[in-house]
Amino acid sequence: MDSESFPTSLIKWSSDEPCIMGIDEAGRGPVLGPMVYGCMYCPLSYKNTVASLEFADSKTLKEEKREELFENLKLDSCIGWEVDVIDPRELSAKMLKKTKINLNEISHNSAMGLIRRVLDLGVILTEVYLDTVGDADKYRIKISERFPGIKIVVSKKADSIYPIVSGASIVAKVTRDRAVRNWVLSETAENIDGEFGSGYPADPVTKAWLKRNKHFVFGFPSLVRFSWGTCSSYLKDGVEVAWEADEEDADSSSKNTGKRKIKLTNIGISGGHKKGNEAVQSSGKGRCMFLQTRKLELIKQFK
Repeated sequence: MDSESFPTSLIKWSSDEPCIMGIDEAGRGPVLGPMVYGCMYCPLSYKNTVASLEFADSKTLKEEKREELFENLKLDSCIGWEVDVIDPRELSAKMLKKTKINLNEISHNSAMGLIRRVLDLGVILTEVYLDTVGDADKYRIKISERFPGIKIVVSKKADSIYPIVSGASIVAKVTRDRAVRNWVLSETAENIDGEFGSGYPADPVTKAWLKRNKHFVFGFPSLVRFSWGTCSSYLKDGVEVAWEADEEDADSSSKNTGKRKIKLTNIGISGGHKKGNEAVQSSGKGRCMFLQTRKLELIKQFK
């Protein structure tokens, strides 16, 4: 799932008008689903009108009201908007890669990506307002250096202070809610269901889904941000996998951790070091049902 899967607005006003933009996110904390960054922008001459459109921090509004406001802003010829939908697999991959990219940096890059996207549409941005992520001054300086000439305002609770950010908050929240609600699981195992709730760790429905859909070796389906600390408590009864390449260290590691280990070959996965095995694995023959239903493929090279 990516941002291209979601509709965005087109410029509906004169391209030579200076414009104001607000940026906010939804889904930073959940253990399930994407994180969404949204922006809303309009001509500076429309700034006072935006303040009268009942936009507010999306967290303070009921779902029905958020949906209503989102549909209204989509119809407003003086308002533009964009979203960046960051897949949970992308979040986990970046946060667990060898050179880790933390959530703050992912957030900063997403926000700056939205600014660049709108500028590339020909919009003349003169002011951009954002909720802080990390240190507010460092964040402001970082964005200002990337986009000199634009007034950058970074503030705590910006979605409650600036109506243009409140509007962006609604764009992000509604987009995420719809994405989670309509999520199509890529895994095809019969026992995986879509009753995962809001995706927030405190949601009883989400907690029950995590417990119900964990696997003692492979963890969770791709909807889950498996880099989140929240996942750890659900995998206490999991096993450590002894990769064939690490056989020489297996005995000492097992003694040190005290945890049970299994080899991937014990669950139907070949190490792939023989040509015959590679052919079988690539064709799908001989692979355990878990890998087949989750569309996992043999790879020989990592980036």
